[in-house]
Amino acid sequence: MSQKKTDRADQIVAEARRDRELREKTYRERALKLFPWLCARCGREFTGKRVRELTVHHKDHNHDNNPPDGSNWELLCLYCHDNEHSRDQVAEWYGEGTPGGEQEPPSTHRPFAGLDALLKDKK
Repeated sequence: MSQKKTDRADQIVAEARRDRELREKTYRERALKLFPWLCARCGREFTGKRVRELTVHHKDHNHDNNPPDGSNWELLCLYCHDNEHSRDQVAEWYGEGTPGGEQEPPSTHRPFAGLDALLKDKK
């Protein structure tokens, strides 16, 4: 093998190692090392190639908040992760009331209003 080919092969191996190290430092790789490979919502277990279907969900929805202990993460399967974000979107569309605050009833119709008076007459 010529020196140029050897140098090129060494360069490729070095790049592959550097890329692997960078990937391992990402929050996904760290989360996969910290947590068991199962979905925190549906409980499905993932092994082998199926691990790619396991995603990291940021509990506070801030992708820059990546504490080393993983306290802002949970592993969710693709389906549960989509569901989690869909629920937030639906809540935003319909508007959320303030916690503990009084909300107007969605309807003013009261089908049983005055029923007690009608039942008294039957006795």
